[in-house]
Amino acid sequence: MSAFPLTPACKDYLWGGNKLRTEYGVKSNLEPLAEAWVLSCHPDGPSVLPDGTTLPDYLAAHPEAAGTRCKKFENFPVLVKLIDAKDNLSIQVHPSDAYALEHEGQYGKTEMWVVLEAEPDAFLYYGFREPITEEEFAERIRNNTLPEVLNAVPVKKGNVFFIPSGTLHAICKGIVIAEIQQNSNVTYRVYDYGRIGADGKPRALHIDQALKVTRLEKPVKQDFGSHLGQCDYFTTDSRTAPFAGTADETSFVHLLITSGQGTLTVGGDSFPLAPGASYFIPAASGVYRVDGSCNALETRV
Repeated sequence: MSAFPLTPACKDYLWGGNKLRTEYGVKSNLEPLAEAWVLSCHPDGPSVLPDGTTLPDYLAAHPEAAGTRCKKFENFPVLVKLIDAKDNLSIQVHPSDAYALEHEGQYGKTEMWVVLEAEPDAFLYYGFREPITEEEFAERIRNNTLPEVLNAVPVKKGNVFFIPSGTLHAICKGIVIAEIQQNSNVTYRVYDYGRIGADGKPRALHIDQALKVTRLEKPVKQDFGSHLGQCDYFTTDSRTAPFAGTADETSFVHLLITSGQGTLTVGGDSFPLAPGASYFIPAASGVYRVDGSCNALETRV
């Protein structure tokens, strides 16, 4: 196959809204519709090909489609999501690879956010305003004053945040983002506004783990040159049609359409593009082209 669309796995976390369905074409009966995992090989929610095959099953049968750079990873390295935060997400942190492999049996999580929509007063939490001691961190968790020392950042469409593992963070209400991350689902909740889960009980916190893995300093500004974000697990670029690229033998290419309409052409085949469209272009597929008036996030390893 020269390229194929992916159907996402969807999640109905209690803070979600309905924009992924109404504005990004995600087909799901879940209510609320909080997340769409548009590129996923994770067992908690794999993406699906048009013939019903899951993406991990396809790549198991065609490992060359992931590209040579993926060979160094035990598992497919990247996961891409659309997230609609109608309400605040928990304040949380993700562990490093070393900690997660030892304690959770899977990799840690470095991620990046691209803000697709933001209400006028929207903000998110991104690390601490100033360095903090572990003792103060623990005390503020206990007395529910943690938000007072966090770096609250006003956001608007187009903002990008790179979040290394260990960085305390939270998406707050009124924001839609695209998240590009390591292929991991390990999250330690630190503060959750006292909310009650679907089971009628307060949602679990993971304070002991968070105290061990959280970076207690201010976030460090990142410079990725011409890329939106880059690490061992993914490189992501912003593209505006018309544009062309090449899927060589080193990596697959994933396209997530964030706005507008267009057409993807690769290997003599053409595919329609609209907001929320997710396309996997296998490694060594050659030149691809996107025409029209759309914007895309292009991710590879």
